[in-house]
Amino acid sequence: MSKIDLDFNINEDEMMLSLARLDRKLEKVYLGGGNKKIEKQHAQGKLTARERIEYLIDNNTALIEIGAFAGDGMYEEYGGCPSGGVVVVIGFIQNRQCVIVANDATVKAGAWFPITGKKNLRAQEIALENKLPIIYLVDSAGVFLPLQDEIFPDKEHFGRIFRNNAKLSSKGIPQISAIMGSCVAGGAYLPIMSDESIIVDGTGSIFLAGPYLVKAAIGENVDKETLGGAKTTNQISGVTDYNVPDDKSCLDTIKDIVSKIGERKKSGINRIESKNPSRNPRDIIGIMPSNRAKPYDTKSLLECIVDRESLTYYKDEYGQTIICAYARIDGWSVGIVINNRLVVKNGRGEMQFGGVIYSDSADKATRFILNCNQKKIPLIFFHDVTGFMVGTRSEHGGIIKDGAKMVNAVANSTVPKITVIIGNSYGAGNYAMCGKAYDPRFIAAWPTAKIAVMGGDQASQVLAQIQISSIKAKGQNLDEKAQEEMINEIKAKYEKQTEPYYAASRLWVDSIINPLDTRNFISNCLSACDNAKIKKFNVGVIQT
Repeated sequence: MSKIDLDFNINEDEMMLSLARLDRKLEKVYLGGGNKKIEKQHAQGKLTARERIEYLIDNNTALIEIGAFAGDGMYEEYGGCPSGGVVVVIGFIQNRQCVIVANDATVKAGAWFPITGKKNLRAQEIALENKLPIIYLVDSAGVFLPLQDEIFPDKEHFGRIFRNNAKLSSKGIPQISAIMGSCVAGGAYLPIMSDESIIVDGTGSIFLAGPYLVKAAIGENVDKETLGGAKTTNQISGVTDYNVPDDKSCLDTIKDIVSKIGERKKSGINRIESKNPSRNPRDIIGIMPSNRAKPYDTKSLLECIVDRESLTYYKDEYGQTIICAYARIDGWSVGIVINNRLVVKNGRGEMQFGGVIYSDSADKATRFILNCNQKKIPLIFFHDVTGFMVGTRSEHGGIIKDGAKMVNAVANSTVPKITVIIGNSYGAGNYAMCGKAYDPRFIAAWPTAKIAVMGGDQASQVLAQIQISSIKAKGQNLDEKAQEEMINEIKAKYEKQTEPYYAASRLWVDSIINPLDTRNFISNCLSACDNAKIKKFNVGVIQT
């Protein structure tokens, strides 16, 4: 067996272990608050959030889940908050792609944690950017009071959701709400600020203050149904529009409403008949090395993802640490920007390190990004970047200026941008390659992703030296063993923070995906993007 074959097999084995870990974590996430809470929901005659979504969406159609790992490892002192207590997907209802937001009442009765608010805002952002109808399946006890100061008053907190309701409405983006459980306090505004609202008789209720608070506030004794049940809100207050007997009837009503929504003008993104990749897509998991420092053949990786015979490399022999290419993915026309992990020589015969952005690479990528905007071609960014090149030669060559040009082009792009973090995503390289701060329409990570200011080895050394210097300044000393233990402790903490699950729990990425699903993920995202017209492009001032 050759070394290449051996490396391929080692990479494959390591990736399969990573994917097994991903599957185990997803299985746990899908249980929400656990089997006992699911049984309790069923005993009340209610479907769970995921069962409601499964019934609502068309069979055998594409589905993207957003934020499955939101809240992962957070709020442990309160028993955790799987998926942030809310399930968000983009799926097809009656052949119409929609955003669906479903409170998970098995998780703290669907109460809103800070990450719940952030996830709901992300769902609304996706609906706004892509002009997708948004469906809210409401079943929530309201704000989680022990953390109210982290979710209630700030600009990107709970109240922003209702502001977004108004913005969505003003742009003609349909919003449909189903009150399928509790809907209380400020949360009561969400369904009523939607275009239409449905309430389930017997289980749904909506009011600004529940019976206990009414008793405490004004001394009135009233039951939940009289205060804000289905009959009250349909026959007396007129707060809701439809009264239905059970969950399935409610979801059928949503299907009927969605089926009658008029068509929206498409973006004009070019698409032709799809072709299979020229290379077996499964080869991805053998090509991608488990050791993030190792080089690999980036172009071979692309051949596993894009349609065969569709790759056209732009300035292929210039700025080779970034590969730019026109291609098609499932028939969609795309412009690809991907970091090249191979060590290469530039036109002057000088060695350039793979994964590092040099001036020539930044210059090439900038021109390519501008071209794609000019031609209304969506941009796909694949991250495996360690940052921009440093040192005297780079500084004298204007690396800051060239990096700024690339960041400017990315920031001002108006074509849809989709980001997939496949490996390292460090420092300013994260920004230049359209990280979260640069408004990708969608952003996903492979299990091999690492997101941080710098790599763990460098960061732990820097942080340790700062701490050691501080200790010495106080007149204390650490022996060699103590210093090593400190470095290892810092490194372990830092490495945990660079993991894709850490990023996904905080919604720095929308999803962690199986590399084998990359092609479908991008195609489904482009399908969503195709619902919104592309704005006029104006790059602003770029220094030459």
